[in-house]
Amino acid sequence: MEIRDLYSLYAQCSYKVTTDSRAIKGGELFFALRGDNFDGNAFALKALEDGAAYAVVNRDAGLPSSDRLIEVDSPFETMQALAIYHRETLAIPVVGLTGTNGKTTTKELIAAVLSRKYNVTATRGNLNNDIGVPLSLLSMTPETRIAVIEMGANHPDDIAKLVKVSRPTHGLITNVGKAHLLGFGSIEGVKAAKGELYNWLGSHAGLIFLNEDDADLKEMALKQSCHQFGYGVSYQGVELLPSSPDNPFLTLDVPGYGIIRSELVGSYNATNVLAALAVGQYFGVAAEDAKAAIESYRPSNQRSQMQKTERNTLILDAYNANPSSMSVALDNLAGMQADCKLALLGEMRELGEESLREHETIVKKLLGLGLDAILVGNEFKKAIALCGAGFKCFDTSEDLAAYLERERVHGSTILVKGSRGTTMEKVITSL
Repeated sequence: MEIRDLYSLYAQCSYKVTTDSRAIKGGELFFALRGDNFDGNAFALKALEDGAAYAVVNRDAGLPSSDRLIEVDSPFETMQALAIYHRETLAIPVVGLTGTNGKTTTKELIAAVLSRKYNVTATRGNLNNDIGVPLSLLSMTPETRIAVIEMGANHPDDIAKLVKVSRPTHGLITNVGKAHLLGFGSIEGVKAAKGELYNWLGSHAGLIFLNEDDADLKEMALKQSCHQFGYGVSYQGVELLPSSPDNPFLTLDVPGYGIIRSELVGSYNATNVLAALAVGQYFGVAAEDAKAAIESYRPSNQRSQMQKTERNTLILDAYNANPSSMSVALDNLAGMQADCKLALLGEMRELGEESLREHETIVKKLLGLGLDAILVGNEFKKAIALCGAGFKCFDTSEDLAAYLERERVHGSTILVKGSRGTTMEKVITSL
């Protein structure tokens, strides 16, 4: 089947696609993807039975002949090709977004601001990989006027592949830091991988939204000939107002916008807010509308989220962690006005040969800031021994949760953070 013919069927499906047979609601185009531990072809007939309009399956899957089964060599490659065709057919601005930290929060803030003026399609959750990006693009409808597409990377060529699918006209890198060093090899490897977004924009007459306060990003952007639109705390003369027990959230005084009272925790979110305002300004969103969008945004999914329990105040930043995000989260905790503070930290994964050194740096930072902490994971256990620190350390978050059930913590402001694999959210019910 030619891609334009498949596109006609996709349009008949009201631009609804899925790769999850359990999510069928009726009328979708189902793609039967294969992976190391799954084969979507095994669920294709059930997907049709449950209401999918068509299923794109592997030619070698041995499924019975049906007008509703579309046989191809690779459903994955076909889904990507359909996403590219759809993206080019709509011919709308696409804001591509990547970075080491803050990209999901920034994406949601940008979408919130732009939605005050436009019909926006944005990446759902963190569907930012080689499957999620095509799905995000295919969720656009003819009514979509701007798309905001988040792109994640664990390996050197990930962003290079994703920009060829998303084909952004505008782009933003939140920052570059020490994450996934096992895949990237070094911080220079991180810059090179994330910088593929700038390379695409530079070679396709795009525009870069640039944090002018970030020396790494400025150096990377200088290599490109495309237009740039700047933002930044110092660059714009933004004042970060001090937090208090009554208002622990990020509050900014931004020229042209006035005082913005967000529901985000942490001064490190200031650049995320300013990035969203910059994108909104460029696309003509009125300042009062952009301000209202930021102030009404509520973080979720354990990203810069504050939660009060019966006994404590929690700063939930447990979705993921790397050395740079861990460091700024600890700085934020140290700067908060609270009588008792506690950091519950899970180890940072995928750091390769730098892992022990980076965990040792975090332990030393805890000691330097004078913060109480309880840690999780073998890397922290080794770092504690090297530093001669007295922090408790547990093998798993379940072990820590059991300890917290016995040794109840009261009246504390508690940071909960760790890499996804440590599942630090399991301690929340014990606090």
